Amino acid sequence: MRTLTVQVESHLTESGSEAPFVLDLDHKVGGERTASVGGGPPVIVVCGPGNSGKSLFSRTLLNTLLKRYKKVGYLDTDVGQPEFNTPGCVSLHIIDKPTHDLTILCLKTPEKCFFYGDVNCQKDKNVYLNSILSLYDYFHEEFYQPNEINDPGRKMMPLVVNTSGWVKGAGYDLLVKMLRHISPTHVVQIRVSAESKNLPKGLFWLDENHQRSSNSIEICAAVKDSSSVSMRKDAAHVLRDVRIIAYFRQCLPQELAIATYKDLVRNLASAPAHEISLSRIRVIELHCEGNDNISHSLKAKIVGLGISTSVPPSPANASSNCVGLGFVRAEDVSKDLMYVITPVPLRILEKVDIILKGCIEAPACLLQVQEIDATDS
Repeated sequence: MRTLTVQVESHLTESGSEAPFVLDLDHKVGGERTASVGGGPPVIVVCGPGNSGKSLFSRTLLNTLLKRYKKVGYLDTDVGQPEFNTPGCVSLHIIDKPTHDLTILCLKTPEKCFFYGDVNCQKDKNVYLNSILSLYDYFHEEFYQPNEINDPGRKMMPLVVNTSGWVKGAGYDLLVKMLRHISPTHVVQIRVSAESKNLPKGLFWLDENHQRSSNSIEICAAVKDSSSVSMRKDAAHVLRDVRIIAYFRQCLPQELAIATYKDLVRNLASAPAHEISLSRIRVIELHCEGNDNISHSLKAKIVGLGISTSVPPSPANASSNCVGLGFVRAEDVSKDLMYVITPVPLRILEKVDIILKGCIEAPACLLQVQEIDATDS
């Protein structure tokens, strides 16, 4: 029997001491979608209420899988607190190196990403779900199917899916739809001491019309979170800002010494802005009424940079591939130009023809960059 032992952190065990649990990797892959592979690597979905330790467990699991597999897929569906990307994105990552210090922020370029445009997945449930399912389908097609004709040496890789903490009401319905579509080999459910916050036990997503083989594993997050709701919200807001700042820090030379907050603002203000022709882009407004009229101001906004696919993108679907984020420093309609700060390479930026305008709040340092630009002009 092939097994995988995962060393669980102490706050995820009832005893308070570190304890391993074992995944049976020989579990038969269920469902019509994966029946053709005859039992491939595990597809593991980690779920549970907010602040239960899902992200920490997912990264621990990811590191453990990398001891057995050269590469592991990581589908991050938490738009509020993603692991490897900026807030407001649903993304698929292909990871080939473990992260040894799980307390350090770690940004990675995704294999494929959709810009959801908000940190609250309740804003547009259909777009949120469609983004997740589209990314899973892409993973399944590209990395979970044997291809003996075109790529005989290609090996299938496992997948870890980290979910949001929205598990009640409509959030529960979305999770059920997600699980039925993905048909995972394993579902790891992290449970908190407040039973009313937990998901139902067992294979809760299955019914008489969806009878697919799967393993359900339950872990108790025994340590209670004593912080208030307001404190958790404040901490989440700070972490989101840190991720966004770290992302745009990539616009500056890595060797550049930045010792203070003022250094960061000054250097970002002096960073060269890329020029994008207004006439060649389409602006899509997310999570708000309106159309794609270019007259809607984008100045001082964080936007998603998209590239068209064969399906025309709109707020109702997730068909535009987001290649990164940009901060719009200025617009000059008379010159038909938009000036954007972004770490996206120029060769990719030249293909951008969609601007996705969401509701991601810009950190204070970026807004101060905008103020410096206004003063200089």
